[in-house]
Amino acid sequence: MGYYDDKLDSLRDLFATGDVRVEDERVVIDGRAYPVLDDVIVLLDPALWPDGVRTRLGDAAAAGDGSAPFAPDIQKTFGAEWTKYAEILPEYGEVVRRYFDIVPARLLDGARILDLGCGTGRWSWFLKERARELVMVDFSEAIFVARRNLRDATGTLFFLGDVTRLPFRDRAADLVVCLGVLHHLPVDALTATRGLARLAPAALVYLYYALDNRPVLFRAVFRVADAVRRGLSRIEHPGARTALTWVGAAGLYLPFVGLGWLLRPLGVSRHVPLYEGYRDRSFKLMRQDFYDRFFTRIEQRVSRAEVAALADRFESVTISDAVPYWHFLCETPHDGAA
Repeated sequence: MGYYDDKLDSLRDLFATGDVRVEDERVVIDGRAYPVLDDVIVLLDPALWPDGVRTRLGDAAAAGDGSAPFAPDIQKTFGAEWTKYAEILPEYGEVVRRYFDIVPARLLDGARILDLGCGTGRWSWFLKERARELVMVDFSEAIFVARRNLRDATGTLFFLGDVTRLPFRDRAADLVVCLGVLHHLPVDALTATRGLARLAPAALVYLYYALDNRPVLFRAVFRVADAVRRGLSRIEHPGARTALTWVGAAGLYLPFVGLGWLLRPLGVSRHVPLYEGYRDRSFKLMRQDFYDRFFTRIEQRVSRAEVAALADRFESVTISDAVPYWHFLCETPHDGAA
């Protein structure tokens, strides 16, 4: 039995059609064939396929126009990152707790959760016992890592697709989870956030903050770090990137975290950059986060006021006062999809 043979009802519901069939190494939905590779349904037009997918599938499908905003270097960077840092670390459980501090149980238990920009599946791995169904989407080869990590989560569907242009029906899910994704795309992150209202009545989102709640020291450190990021993001050699993660974690993250620990008796540790976010994190996770932040060309940052202004699209916007800033829950519980 193929992986999707017993998931036809879910596919029919996601795509709002009764015309779904599974064939050899592809699914056909409303007459359009989508390749299936290692149990991942490939929604991307061939013009946007990652190199590894193109190598394996060749010209298996008709080429699309490839006209949507797209950043192949971002796709390649995150595919490489999550292939390198593929392990689900136990400490991610605490990271999940921080992100989901504002999400009520009613949005998780028995829900269909749409994990956009899922990477390795590290968030959904901790939700798999609570959700009714997980729908994983990533535009990079990280989706194949997520498939391996969630191999025991039987109620899970995997898609290689553009999170801003999904062919799913309106309100296809109960909850969208999109953490640390939209600020790296070549589209306006806040506009893309508003677009999530179409897919579910609730969306948990994390966008990099504009340091609007931080003192001058943070902004000074950020200006230097941002200049470094712009330079490092041009480096493509895998070995050089690996070496620099060691240098960056040891030379940047550890000193600030150490300074924060030293200043704890004075009660001013929270004013030390990086301390709050990394005081209880392993060196391995620091290296991974350095890769994530410093080898990415596109980085957008938003203020709390800009997040609050999303109320023009959602009925409510709940912004967490805890790190990481800013993560927030947008809800439009009634049928307000555009």
